[in-house]
Formats: sequence, C-alpha cells, structure tokens
Amino acid sequence: MPNPRQAREALGARLRELRQAAGKDGKQLAQVLGWHVTKVSRIQLGKQTPTADEVRAWLRACGAEAEEASVLMQLHNLELAYADWRRQLRSGTRDRQRQIASIEAETELLRGFEPATVPGLFQTREYARHIMAQGIRLHEIPDDLEEGLQARMDRQQILYTPGHRFHFVLSEAALRNLLCPPEVLMGQIERLIATATLPNVALGVIPFTARLPKSPVHGFWLYGERLVTVETFAAELSLTQPEEIALYGKIFDLMREVAVYGKAARAVMTRVLDDLADEFFPSDDAT
Repeated sequence: MPNPRQAREALGARLRELRQAAGKDGKQLAQVLGWHVTKVSRIQLGKQTPTADEVRAWLRACGAEAEEASVLMQLHNLELAYADWRRQLRSGTRDRQRQIASIEAETELLRGFEPATVPGLFQTREYARHIMAQGIRLHEIPDDLEEGLQARMDRQQILYTPGHRFHFVLSEAALRNLLCPPEVLMGQIERLIATATLPNVALGVIPFTARLPKSPVHGFWLYGERLVTVETFAAELSLTQPEEIALYGKIFDLMREVAVYGKAARAVMTRVLDDLADEFFPSDDAT
C-alpha cells in the first residue's frame, strides 16, 4: 500500500495533468463543476482527497472519461493506505484480529515499538479485555468482545511457532499506564517477565532515566522489510514505501540502543511491580 500523502499527491498530479490536457485552467474547471477554485487547487496539490463522484465529475468536465477506471483505482489505493478504524472494525474485533494474524503468519521477524501500551501479542486476557473494550466504546462498533479476545489470544500461538522471531521495545510508561485495574496490570507485567525468557523473543524496556534519541510520538510495528503499521486515534496507516520502512527501521534501532534487556529489563519491571504493590496494596506489617 502506498504512503497516504504520496498517494494523495500522485492522484492530485494526475487530475491536474488531465485538466491541463483539456485546455482548462483551475478557475474554468471550478466554474464547470460549480466548486470554489480553492477546492480544485487543494485536490491538485494533494491537500484534499476527492470522493469517487468528484473524480468522475472532474473527468467528465475534462473529457477524460476513458481514464475513469484507472483514476478510481488510484483513489481506491489511497483509501486503502488510510483506513479509518470504524471501517476497519465494522464487522467487529474478531475479524480484525484474524487479519493481523494472517500478516504475522507471513512475517519471519516482527519488530515493534510501543510507548504507551503492552503489545497485543504479549497481553494477558484481562489486560486485553480492558484495552479492547475501550476501542469498542470509543468507535461504537459491534460488541464482540469475547470473540475478539479469543482471536487475540489465538494470535499469541505464533510466539511458540518455529520460524518466527520477535523484537519489541517498550517504554517504562507502557508498564505504568493504568489502562486497567492495578491488579490486572501487575499480572500483565508478570506475563511480560515470563515472555521475555522465550528464546525467539527480545524484549527491551526504555527506563524513565534514559535519554531518548527521538520523541516517542506513536508506536509502530515493522513486518520484516515489507510493511510498517502505525496506529492513530482515528486510523491505521499501512506503509510500504522502502524509504519509509527504512526510516522506521532507523527509529526502531535508535530506541533499541537506549533500551535495557535481560536482567536490567527484569529489574525495571520488578521495580514497577513493587511500586504498584506499595501504592495500591500496602502491607499491614507497618501497623
């Protein structure tokens, strides 16, 4: 899938070329279509994505109906590159989990950086329950929580399947964010400690004391060298351009270099467990 910005700009450039070939300037085309001239300009510059009907109207105004199938395919590819969550999840969370599982099954090395949340592959059922329930409420999608949970748990079988390797870097904030009750978070951290011992899993933690090489704006997952997925509040981006995959690989390496592993990572996770226990489950021994 193309990068959304590049795909939008390419579509705009093609529509501009068709307008020019028809001998019309932007103002003339806007008059024919009954649009404001700034709309024509924004579409041509890749600042605004036209609808399919707007594309058809543009082509008719330029006498370029023969290009309709090809240009609409460009628009379709753009829409694939920027898929909003409501559309992604319109059939519920179970199907979405199965889609991710199919991509993971084809990936030998999966790398990920998560600044705020424990990755789905490492989540306990109860932690996942709170995370997925939040998404269902926010996006007002079909409530198939139990089915989605089971599909997420089924995905985790790939951790024990030969031929797959996993390298994830988490910030300490991902261990401390109370996205669930404290006892659930404590169970989740214990699960992470155990998961980090798997021979095909590398788990790094960036402690709060580390000096960050780059602001952790968002998390991302790298599927080999062929795909990067980036989740935002509104959508998931699927990036396949080599230069963008290389950029995210570079950012992953920067984060990896300041993370701690092995005993040092376990020490960070154990410290978080101790802090949670002291804050929410204080011992009665002091009385």
